[in-house]
This record gives sequence, C-alpha cells and structure tokens, in this order.
Amino acid sequence: MKPIYLLLFLSISFTSFSQSYFQKKPEAKPISNRSNVQVPITATIGYQGYEETQDYFGEGEYEIFFDTGNQVLDNPIIVLDGFDPGDSRSIGALYNSLSFGGDNMADILRDEGYDIVILNAPQYTTDGKNIDGGADYIQRNAMVLVELINEINAQKVGNEELVVLGPSMGGLIARYALAYMEQNSIEHQTRLYISFDSPHLGANIPISLQYLINYLAEGIGDADAQAIVANVLNSPAAKEMLIDHLLGHLLNGSTFEQDPALLLPLGAPNFRDAFQAELDALGFPANVRNVSMINGSGIGATTGTAGMQVVDTNVDIGAGITTDITLNFVPEASQTAQVTKVETFLIGVPVALFTANAESPSTGDGVDSAPGGISSISTALGDGGGNQVIIDFIAALDQDEYNFIPTISALAIENEADWFAIPDIGGTHTSAFVNTHIPDENESHTQITQAGAEFALTEIRDGDLGIGEVNNSYAVQLDRNPVGGSIDLILDGNVSFRNLNIEVFSVSGQRLMSTAITNPNTRINLKHSLSSGVYFLNINAQTASYNLKFLVK
Repeated sequence: MKPIYLLLFLSISFTSFSQSYFQKKPEAKPISNRSNVQVPITATIGYQGYEETQDYFGEGEYEIFFDTGNQVLDNPIIVLDGFDPGDSRSIGALYNSLSFGGDNMADILRDEGYDIVILNAPQYTTDGKNIDGGADYIQRNAMVLVELINEINAQKVGNEELVVLGPSMGGLIARYALAYMEQNSIEHQTRLYISFDSPHLGANIPISLQYLINYLAEGIGDADAQAIVANVLNSPAAKEMLIDHLLGHLLNGSTFEQDPALLLPLGAPNFRDAFQAELDALGFPANVRNVSMINGSGIGATTGTAGMQVVDTNVDIGAGITTDITLNFVPEASQTAQVTKVETFLIGVPVALFTANAESPSTGDGVDSAPGGISSISTALGDGGGNQVIIDFIAALDQDEYNFIPTISALAIENEADWFAIPDIGGTHTSAFVNTHIPDENESHTQITQAGAEFALTEIRDGDLGIGEVNNSYAVQLDRNPVGGSIDLILDGNVSFRNLNIEVFSVSGQRLMSTAITNPNTRINLKHSLSSGVYFLNINAQTASYNLKFLVK
C-alpha cells in the first residue's frame, strides 16, 4: 500500500504532461484554394518492429494542395510529418509550419506551379494493434512514404520528378524510404531530398528531465506522467532516436531507480543502437540530390553551458506536501555530476528522495548544451497546460532551452565524436549532403527563417534542371549559405581548375567584386564587405562556368 503522502500527491494531480510537445506549434491560418480532402493510404510493405512478433502495415493520410494555376498534379513536392505523438498536428498545421516572416513556402511554390502533397501520420488500429503513427517506428512510416511516392508518380501528369522535404523525424523517414527504394529496385522518380533539422545521428532530451518525468510516473504513480513515459519517451520513435534514454540507465528490476554503474550516455536497449546501425548500413539515396537545412549553429554557439543548473525550486502541492526539484544539464567532458534531485516533504518532514547522476564521455562536454536546433522544457511540459503547479515550475526555470537536434547530427557528420565541434564539411568532416544551410545562431527546431526559406526555394527551383545537370553545376559549392564575413568556396578535387575569374553581382546586375586566381586550392576564402541581401556569384574557369546564389545576413 502506498504511504499516505503518495495518495495525497496523486489526488492533487501534480502534472499536465498530456499536453507535452517538442517543437513550436504553427499559427493557425486559413489556406487558400484547399480541397480539404484527406486520402487514406496503407503501405503494401509491412514492417516488424524490434519488440514485435509480426509485421504490420503502416497507414497514413495525405492531402494534395494543387498549384494556383490549375487542378492538375504535374509538379509534386511531398512534405512529411515529424515526431508527433498523439497526432496533435493536422495536415493544415503541417502546411502552416512552412510559414516564415509573413510568407509561406508552400504558398510561394504553389504560385510558381508546384503542387504540395502533405503526408500525415495518424493514430490507427491494424490487425488488432493500436499504433500512434507520429511516434511509431521510423521504418514503418517509411514504408507508408514508399507507397505514397508510388501513388503520386502514378497519378501525376508529365515527367517532372519529385521533391521530398522531411522536417525533423520526417527527414529520417524520407532518407530511409528513398534509400530503401533504390536498394530494392523501386523507381522513386525523385530529384531532390531536403533534410530539415533531422537527427541523422540521434536527438536529445535532457536526461535530467527524463529522470524527473519517469520518477513521477513510476515512483509516484502520477497518471499524466505515466502517459508521457508510455506514449512519448518510450514510444518506438523516441527509443530509436534519443542519444541518451532513461531505459539505458535503470537498475535491474526497478522501473525508476538508477544503476550507479550506468552513467555514460546510453540509448534505449535493443532500439537505439540497432536503429542507427540499420540506418548507417542503408546510407543515403544515391540517385537524388541530398541537401540539408538545419537550425543548429555552425560557429559553435552553445545552448547554455555544460553542467549548468536548469532549475532549483520548491513547489507547493497542497495538503502540506512540498517538493524540492533540482535539475542540471549533463556535465563537462569526463565529469560526473548529479543531474536530478526530487525530495518530497510532508509538513516539513522529508518523506521521499530520488536522485540521479550523469557522466559525460571524454570526447566532449554533455550534449544538452551543444550547438543544435533547440527545444524547451516549457514546451515539453505543454506550457503548463493550465496547471498552476507546472506554470510555477516553468516560471522558476533558470534555463528553459536545450539542444534537441545537435548540429553534428543534423549534418550527418559521422567522423566526429564531439557534439561541440564546428562543422567543416569538405575539410576535416565528411557528410552525404552536397549543399547545406547552417545558421550562425541556434534556432528553434524546424523554425523556417528568411535565409532558410531562400535556401530551400533555390534548391527546389534550381533542381528543375534535372539531377545530372544539378550535380555537375555543384563542382563549386558554398561552404555556408548565408555567408559570414567571408565567401567560402569548396572546389571538387576531381575537377581541374585553373585561371579562375570570380565575380559577385547584385540582384540588379551591378558587379561588386572581382578577383582572379591562377592555381586555386580546393578551398577558397573571399573576404567581403557586402551589406545584407541576396547576391549572385559567377565563377569562370577555362572549361566551364558556375553560377551560385548566396545570402548575406
């Protein structure tokens, strides 16, 4: 029987975790020229999860937003759902998530003749099993995308190839589906894959917060906390993606106590390592142009500091019960520290204590504060959900934001163990992406900025040349766009470059810079004093000319 203080605790209802989410909700806006017809789709390729005894056929729903000129599907762009437990984001919300600065990428593209196809992952029951699509296995969702790609290619008029945009977990779904189709000789007719702040090497929710929620669920028995553990933290998708997961640290036989010998970051047993190995073995699609736009800093800006205090507060539950809660980010490299402490008092007398520690590897400081696309504890707690106790807890936070999708992960840089490393693609770092948009400052996860939208729109428009021509034009690449204080170019080492003439033009055609280089290295650094705006870069070699567009903030 539970002690009386626990029964009182439960009767007060400490949490409102059922409202939790991990990225900003888009503003609800009316969508013009919308059919409001959602079409169900079921995969014809089943998938058996790691803990399942049979395969199940995934389901989804999609809606086509035709271009504003006609009702003909002839230039499709597929946009995917990301991690969405409980299917809180509708198709309309996914459309509105493409908004930026008063505009919307989907609106712009529809005006230019593109058709937007949005795929949502709903909740459903199949063969007696209840499945929450937005938190289900990435592989099963990928099989739904395979089916949609086949269906859209069968429906479309003309020969235009597809563009696939995958935000967050959707980027993993898209990568898996396209690579799977190639390896299984299934024609995908796709020219461009845009990964948008996707966790190719894993995602992060502070382990201190995971310990707190799990203790409230398993140690206290709070029903709302139990719901978020079961439906969010312990969902198949979360267990596949989270770099550090509470299930990797539990004492044998306990549902919440920590094993003191398991302090280094560990993924969910039988999920995390298995999924990453499967994804790595599958690789990236080879017959598609792979590009990445991310929200993490490319110059090493951090999200707080390693080991910092997140919160140290006392919450008054009522009926004489108070609880001291202290959370910290994981510590500096090779250090061990307490990250979670929950001590409960009944009329000032201590009646329960829970603590958990964490150790960071020698390769770098703890991931919580690393550069990356950011989420926040307040959004994870649903901004309080109307619960005054949680509202007061959020108000007491010293550090709300944390690194959700590390920069290194979003860029799929596999030869780097330090989450704080500054990306150097084409130099010390290797990546499957042939072009990237990397901001200087950390941004909210899947936030579309003006610069990010310009990158995506340019990629989509330029891709109309076809994959072969596009790849040839990228023998010269921008290392970063928007550019910083210099224009950094990467030259394909397999191409012979001599006697380069490099010119920069304004959008009005005025030549602003010109320089000649006789025998260039594979990396070129051009200092500039350009003001904020869009510019064109012309690189003339002896055998070819290359044209790039770039943005100066």
